Amino acid sequence: MPDLNFEIASVEVPAFAATPTLIFKLRIDNAIEQENIHTVILRCQIQLNVTHRRYNREEQAKLLEIFGEPERWGQTLHPFLWTHASAIVPQFSGHITVDLSVPCTYDFEVVSTKYFNALGNGEIPLLFLFSGTIFYEGKAGEGETGQLQVAQISWSKEATFRLPVEVWQTMIAQYYPNSAWLRLHKDVFDQLYAYKARQGLPTWDDVLTKLLQANNEAVQP
Repeated sequence: MPDLNFEIASVEVPAFAATPTLIFKLRIDNAIEQENIHTVILRCQIQLNVTHRRYNREEQAKLLEIFGEPERWGQTLHPFLWTHASAIVPQFSGHITVDLSVPCTYDFEVVSTKYFNALGNGEIPLLFLFSGTIFYEGKAGEGETGQLQVAQISWSKEATFRLPVEVWQTMIAQYYPNSAWLRLHKDVFDQLYAYKARQGLPTWDDVLTKLLQANNEAVQP
């Protein structure tokens, strides 16, 4: 029976993709090198292992909405789900390296986006939890071809990887240069749109800046 082990070798940002995407280079090794693996239907849960890095004061301030005051982080700072990914692994024996494609959102209502955006530098600790189905060639007698058999990936199979914050920032800058996106309820947007028209403001940046200034909030140029 196959015994697959997983390792994230590296990560890259594809030059062309419809949406922000990270490509993780996933190496898969079978403990039985001579065994012929026909295919693997691979599923992966990716968690943000947030307790495995330090945070400076600026990052702590930006993470207030997620984890609360730093004094409470002993109770509130826990790993949480980032996303799910899947891949179809082609035929191999011994080992193979495949692309694990992970589409990324820039929706600031999603907790992972808030977390990524709060980090200035360093690395993002990730935990990959694997599951799925293995189709492989079973043992056969001399001169015979083995029968196709099916096995499940052990629930204990996992891999860790430290994603450089710079890679995330590069990807986002490629798709959303110097910008961020907010989703509003239609009635709130309509009120803002009417305010924009009444004030004769040319851009949405001008609208939000004027509202912040009216509330005595300091606005960075």
